[in-house]
This record gives sequence, C-alpha cells and structure tokens, in this order.
Amino acid sequence: MKIIATYNIKGGVGKTSTAVNLAYLAAQSGYRTLVWDLDPQGASSYYFRVKPKIKGGSKELIAGERELDGLIKATDFENLDLLPADFSFRNLDLVLDARKKPTQRLKKLLKPLSDSYDFVFLDCPPNISLLSEAIFETSDILLSPIIPTTLSLRTLEQLKKFIKESKLKDLQVIPFFSMADRRKNMHKEIMATLSEKHPDILETAIPYASDIERMGLERMPLGGYTNKSRSTEAYQTLWQEILDAIK
Repeated sequence: MKIIATYNIKGGVGKTSTAVNLAYLAAQSGYRTLVWDLDPQGASSYYFRVKPKIKGGSKELIAGERELDGLIKATDFENLDLLPADFSFRNLDLVLDARKKPTQRLKKLLKPLSDSYDFVFLDCPPNISLLSEAIFETSDILLSPIIPTTLSLRTLEQLKKFIKESKLKDLQVIPFFSMADRRKNMHKEIMATLSEKHPDILETAIPYASDIERMGLERMPLGGYTNKSRSTEAYQTLWQEILDAIK
C-alpha cells in the first residue's frame, strides 16, 4: 500500500482537486483506492457526495477507540472509497499533542488497511503543524502542487528545508505545477526558473481551467463528467509520471 499525501504549506493551490482526480484515475486503472479527507472543510467529501461527519469525531479516532475501516464510505466509483472529513479535525493538533508518539498515530491507524488498498490519498489541510508532521511520517510520497507565482519558490524551499531538518529520508517529495496559465508571461518565466532550480518538479503542469472549477458544481472527479479535455489529459499524464517516479 502506497500512501500519497497532497500537501502544500499554502492553501488554494489545488490539493483537493489533485487528490480527488488522481484517486479517480488510480481506481479506474484497477487499483483499490482510498481517499482520506483530513481537511476540516471537507472538500473531498463534498466532491464525492458524502456527508462530512465522523461519529465521535477526531478524539476517539486518534485515541484508538475506533478503527478506520468502520468509517470508510463507498463512493459512486468502482474501487474508490472515502474516509470523510469531520469539522472536529480542526482540533487534530490538540488531540495528537495529548497522545504518546503523536506523529506515529496516523501510521498506526492506516496500517490495518494495508491488505485492502493499493493506494491511499491523504487530502491535507495547509500549513505546518503537528498534524503535518504526522502526515509526513505516514506518507510514502508528498505530492506538492505549486502555483507559478512569486511565492512558489519560497513555499517549496520552506517545505524541503523542513523535510530535511526532520530527517525524513524515506519521504519522497514530488512537486508539480498546478493552476498554470501559459498565457501569462509570469507563469511561464516562473515555471522555467523553478524547474531549473528544482529538477525534481514533474514535467506535467495542471492548467488553470474552467472544467476543473466545475468539480464543485458537478460534485465528482473531472473524469466523471467530461471524457476528454486538456485538463483530463494533464491529470492522466501526471498520474503516469507519478507511477514512474515511485521508488
């Protein structure tokens, strides 16, 4: 079981759309796939038409009084399940801080699912916190979407510095460009500059496109309501790049 976290220090960069669309593509390819919506806003849960509510909230979950498999919900798509969000996740840092070995809690919760899923996608809230550290300890891959703006270099370097200082040698950080508009000179220039400084950035860039924005109206992954577009092709290519990059 490979655990892929979609994460960035900054919000509004396309983490949720990435998690939802890549999970959909993984499931369509026959992989048994789970999305865990860790963001208290519950955007992934909303896209999959699942009520973002976990009975007992985060406290019982982190305390080990409940197991994840009893909370998993089926989606409308074959091979694709969801662990819905809960508004109590806004307190996950406090709940984790009260436990022994807090950064190991998510890994312990997910371990029993290793025989049931090939891929688990973690849709993560932004910022660096105790929850983020637990996500880093749990994940095999940290997939980081970056908008081509002047803050991109700063956030990417902050993330890489934190990973290095935390000595997370087994965590594979994979950045890629998201919400990219090649009509804008600034986007093209920043993409070229960042790619030179960070050769690990994937070649595929997810475009800034209206069909991706429609996910909120359709409440489903992009592939659920459009068969072929520039965006669907970009996500397919991105997923293939990720599969090729997995160690």
